[in-house]
Amino acid sequence: MSGAPVISAGSLIGVVSVTDVLEFEEGNPGVPRLREGATDDTEWAGGEDEENLPADFFTEGWAPSAADTLQRIRSSDSPEWDALDEHIVEEIMTRKVIGLPSTATVNEAAKRMVKHRIHRVLVIDDGALAGIVTTSDIVRAVAQGKL
Repeated sequence: MSGAPVISAGSLIGVVSVTDVLEFEEGNPGVPRLREGATDDTEWAGGEDEENLPADFFTEGWAPSAADTLQRIRSSDSPEWDALDEHIVEEIMTRKVIGLPSTATVNEAAKRMVKHRIHRVLVIDDGALAGIVTTSDIVRAVAQGKL
């Protein structure tokens, strides 16, 4: 799943996608912590000499055969891994919802996806979310000869 509708008090208020999350992450990078006992922000975890460059902060704690990213996220308490825990969906969601009624054709759904450069169209009937049509749904229908 690469996106989902956002509902508040029973009303559709937006959609959040992987793109929204990645753009948020890109604009809000984590900040490395200071080395324990550091007196100012020039003393990074690895020090300042050529053998311990600031970039070492991100790599020296994780051996080449270390855990994958998901395991790192779950086991790390440093701020660069916890940024999403400190924010809510409303901060990153797209408020402009691209939708269509359930009576629309699959061709109309595909055209909206192309026009708006999105991977899903929300199906809205009488102001309420009725479903989602994704690019995968359309590809599956074509592959099964339904279109």
